[in-house]
Amino acid sequence: MLSVRAKAAAAGVAAAGLIGTFLSMPAHQAQAQSQQTIKVDGSSTVFPITEAVAEEFQKSKKGAVRVTVGVSGTGGGFKKFCRGETDISDASRPILKKEMDACKEAAIQYVELPVAYDALTVMVNPSNTWASTMTVAELKKIWEPEAQGKVTNWNQVRSSFPNAPLKLYGPGADSGTFDYFTEAVVGKSKASRGDFTASEDDNVLVQGIANDKNALGYFGYAYYAENKSKLKAVGVDGGKGPVLPSDKTVEDGTYNPLSRPIFIYVSNKAMARPEVKEFVEFYLKSAPTLVKQVKYVPLPKKAYDVALSHFQKNRMGTVFGGEAEVGLKIEDLLSREAKF
Repeated sequence: MLSVRAKAAAAGVAAAGLIGTFLSMPAHQAQAQSQQTIKVDGSSTVFPITEAVAEEFQKSKKGAVRVTVGVSGTGGGFKKFCRGETDISDASRPILKKEMDACKEAAIQYVELPVAYDALTVMVNPSNTWASTMTVAELKKIWEPEAQGKVTNWNQVRSSFPNAPLKLYGPGADSGTFDYFTEAVVGKSKASRGDFTASEDDNVLVQGIANDKNALGYFGYAYYAENKSKLKAVGVDGGKGPVLPSDKTVEDGTYNPLSRPIFIYVSNKAMARPEVKEFVEFYLKSAPTLVKQVKYVPLPKKAYDVALSHFQKNRMGTVFGGEAEVGLKIEDLLSREAKF
């Protein structure tokens, strides 16, 4: 299996190649081909899971169905999804009210399917010997809008930290990870300083932190897990002592408030196509194995069973109210899904 970085790069190439294929074939052939192409876009965090599922599904179909997976961020993905340009949207947070309204205006309904849990990970360079743990309050001090141009050295965060420049790396504004982190740490979604290196491509952030001794950044757990030799995770203290991200701390709810469910959304129009229905069912049945393989935390089996039931019964809508939420534990999510 390709690395996360190679897959993300390949996603853009695949999309370009697909366009070229359409341009070179007669209209009736292009139409037939498009009926057998499933278009996914959205979160770079969910990308490794969806790409792994897409690889296995395409193998099982022996090339009869093509799945393209883009990485334009959760927000960017929903924009395309609510315009009817994609069949499935990868999302590292639930759909927001403005996105719900955009989909409603375009007469696009959707099924919301949780596929895994992620431990949003705070990272420093391995040469950093001082910041092995940080409190949520310290992270807020660094990332809040008021810190822009003012909190620029490590010793401004904690007096025992060195007098060294603080170099920050994080997701761009279209990222669901950016939305979730700012809500959880700063207290308001999208409330963040702007003077940091931002990218929708998590691999850019990996390289930035790996090459900068004074760096600090955050993104999804899978990108950290694949690059442990280049990065060092910071234990986050949410009020009960510092906790490092892991399967166990996500499952037992102690990695709080930076644990979160991640999703795929499937449009009602796409669900009418047999190949999309088959792909989503394959996704939910394969998720327990493939989620773990790409270093995320699988949901309990019953969660996938419930999601599959919702999908097969065309249970449209969201169990969230269109607002950002933080600190949702796995059992809380299961309770909502059971009542949906």
